[in-house]
Amino acid sequence: QVQVVESGGGLVQAGGSLRLSCTASGLYFAAYDMAWFRQAPGKEREGVSYVSRTGINTAYADSVNGRFTISRDNAKNTVYLQMNSLKPEDTAMYYCAARGFASSTSWRLKNEYQYWGQGTQVTVSS
Repeated sequence: QVQVVESGGGLVQAGGSLRLSCTASGLYFAAYDMAWFRQAPGKEREGVSYVSRTGINTAYADSVNGRFTISRDNAKNTVYLQMNSLKPEDTAMYYCAARGFASSTSWRLKNEYQYWGQGTQVTVSS
């Protein structure tokens, strides 16, 4: 069966960096667009970043643009999120998601993603 597993979360001071990883198995990874979402307590899950199946196209939420970088290695079935200049407002559970087919041009639509990981917690202290 399909498994999506995130790692790399933790506690970091404001201004610090973390690198999240997400490895998917049980699917043909190169056929899936991948995205990172996050959810803070009491808030809706929101899209953070997206990378197309080829890795050519990427997108970012305005709140992280210029600080976060998404990348993927299809040979390793892994997508990464490099997070720099972290802020306390980045504190959230971060989820990785895979989308094999999209009926919309928007990468932010959660219901477009077929597979999700369990999440990794990122906490940024001030």
